[in-house]
Amino acid sequence: MGTEQVAICNDRATGMRAVIAIDDTTLGPGLGGVRWMPYPDQQAAVAEARRLARGMTLKNALAGIPYGGAKAVILRDDDGADRPAVMHAFGRFVKRLGGAYVPGVDMGTTIEDLAEVGRVAPDVSCDHEDPSPWTALGVFAGIRAAVACLDHPDLKGVRVAVQGAGHVGSALAGLLAVAGADVVVADVDDRRAERLATEVGGRRISTEEVLTFECDVLAPCATARVIDHASLRRLSCRVIAGAANDVLADRSCAAELAARDITYVPDFLLNAGGVVQIHALRSHWSTEQLRWAVLGIGDRAGHVLERAAASGHLPVEVAEDLASERLGRSVTIPA
Repeated sequence: MGTEQVAICNDRATGMRAVIAIDDTTLGPGLGGVRWMPYPDQQAAVAEARRLARGMTLKNALAGIPYGGAKAVILRDDDGADRPAVMHAFGRFVKRLGGAYVPGVDMGTTIEDLAEVGRVAPDVSCDHEDPSPWTALGVFAGIRAAVACLDHPDLKGVRVAVQGAGHVGSALAGLLAVAGADVVVADVDDRRAERLATEVGGRRISTEEVLTFECDVLAPCATARVIDHASLRRLSCRVIAGAANDVLADRSCAAELAARDITYVPDFLLNAGGVVQIHALRSHWSTEQLRWAVLGIGDRAGHVLERAAASGHLPVEVAEDLASERLGRSVTIPA
């Protein structure tokens, strides 16, 4: 994948193990979240960090912000760790990179965690404000653009299956409900899914049925790589557009989705609201400036889908080409 730098981090005092992947710094320091999850081994953690870092390169380039792509994963062995100590240890490794990596929140980490990292590292993001609502707003704008390409003038009556009721999924479900969409929710935590479904006037479905549920839009907002060749054959949606990173198990899934007449809006295009918010805070934008910039994700999504339809190329190929133009070299998601 041509990753610029991979740092393997092992702190003997705390037992903290992490991988930091800096994919590309053409546009600026690598900006990307810190994921804290269990992994089967270090090799799996390295592979995921590199894949996610490439996604951040594409995301930040398409969003037009002055950052490269990076990602970090902390290998969680159990839930009994001294969390502040782990974050301090991780921060010391970030500091060694001399500003090449700007960490943020991701699955398994919080703004409190990033505040701890920031006590040691010279530059962090997401240490005071959760970017999730802005990520959700960008995805919402992208979904609206995608259904417009299917001749839906608005979201009224459009059935959207939201997979994941965390911070982003919850905010997205709320926006969709206000716009008149028919929202269904699935989450590994049934109670959380039921609570969100009640709040938005929708209904809960199980995680086992969400991928096969008949809907207009499937919005993955949880774990990565949920669409593989096996699950793809069981899909009953017309559009895939969500907040999760790295939705496709491999690149060839994009072509298979197109062959089934399912529109896949690239995740690295849609879920950029959070990084735009990070840049806005660091650049002292007004809330209105930020809002318009995030809503612009919908305009970009519409442009990508229209250009793909006109050219016969896949949306993911068009999005990669646009990012590559800004980077001055060809950059694609892993095969």
